[in-house]
Amino acid sequence: MVYVTADISGRTPAAIIADISSDLQYSTNAVENKTNNTAQTQQNNWEKRTFLSSGSGNTWYLPENILLSWSGEGEWRITIRVFRDMGIAFAFALAAIFLVLRVQTGSAALSGIIMSAIPLTVIGIMPGFFMLNQFGERQIANAPDPVLFTATAMIGMIALVGIVVRNSLILIEFITQARDRGETIKESLIQFGAVRMRPVLLTAGTTLLGNLIITLDPVFSGLAIAIIFGIISSTVFTLLVVPIVYILVFDNEDEKPKQIEVTQQTVINKR
Repeated sequence: MVYVTADISGRTPAAIIADISSDLQYSTNAVENKTNNTAQTQQNNWEKRTFLSSGSGNTWYLPENILLSWSGEGEWRITIRVFRDMGIAFAFALAAIFLVLRVQTGSAALSGIIMSAIPLTVIGIMPGFFMLNQFGERQIANAPDPVLFTATAMIGMIALVGIVVRNSLILIEFITQARDRGETIKESLIQFGAVRMRPVLLTAGTTLLGNLIITLDPVFSGLAIAIIFGIISSTVFTLLVVPIVYILVFDNEDEKPKQIEVTQQTVINKR
């Protein structure tokens, strides 16, 4: 049994293990292959590596009868368990929200449209964390300190589910009430933009400003960052994507003849 220890500075255990595993090769003639390939080795700078292109280029070998496995109760194992449990909680939250919406609206399609705003938060969260690491390298004790998607950030993403679903629910409810009064879908959407746009933006703005102070906390900063970037993208995209999907699904057939009639009348006038 061999114990290998090292100090990690500026990198996560997952990134280091990905590099080591990528460089690992099994061979019956490990020593001979290592000697032959030493001159061809080209090391890659660790700052240029990603999970899609991991590995340092410094190949190392193990005999085929030796098995290597990563285990232990350190940060690597804790990270796997935490994100596994968070993923289960996220899936449970989605299922529970869908059941509640299904009962409330009585339509699976309408429930799906309301929940279509949830994936839009990821469009803001993941690029947001990426962008924060592009504005200069943060250092602590002369070591890189990147902004990581932590467990608290995952909690923030789960919390966003309720926020964005509320915005979609308000929009769909407003359209439904307008259609009950005899108005068309497009007229209902125009009225929503005129009446409810400002309250939706103010609600998103207050949520964003309320989380700015949390970004100063070393532990829960990930939660605040996830909510800030997620609320920005989800609010913008919800006001665009949800109405478009609603029109595509629930556009009335009786509106189409009117549009065709208007088009024909326009052609006749031009002639």
